[in-house]
Amino acid sequence: MAEHLEIAQGNKAEKYDTLYKQIVALTEGEPDIIARMANVAAMIHATFNFWWTGFYRVVDDMLVLSPFQGPLACTRIAYGKGVCGTAWKERATQVVPDVEQFPGHIACSSDSKSEIVVPIFDNTQQIIGVLDIDSEHLNTFDECDREWLEKIVALLA
Repeated sequence: MAEHLEIAQGNKAEKYDTLYKQIVALTEGEPDIIARMANVAAMIHATFNFWWTGFYRVVDDMLVLSPFQGPLACTRIAYGKGVCGTAWKERATQVVPDVEQFPGHIACSSDSKSEIVVPIFDNTQQIIGVLDIDSEHLNTFDECDREWLEKIVALLA
């Protein structure tokens, strides 16, 4: 079983490595962050077939829905609320194995079971948005996802 897990982890890291290189090539030279977010969301979603993959941008004092792939989503999220608002407030990636166990989880869809949210920092270290990915399975996200998704969002700033 442990050997199978290592193989799966290797495959995931390999997928992220290929995806990262594709994102670098696609986003290089594109000045519009919305355009970059749209393609990045589509590429992550297509590569891993997650339940929901998308972005929220900081607009005034709220996270506002931005480019995404998947079913309908919450339109606005307050600072410190839910997994997205917590990632914004704590300035840190949130890996949630079971969203039902996360205090204050905002249930945009009852089909979402686990989640990862990665803050996006600009060149002055201000958070300009978050990448939010939901899975319909428990325990989907781990340190491999955190590491690669943090590298990917760094390309957006």
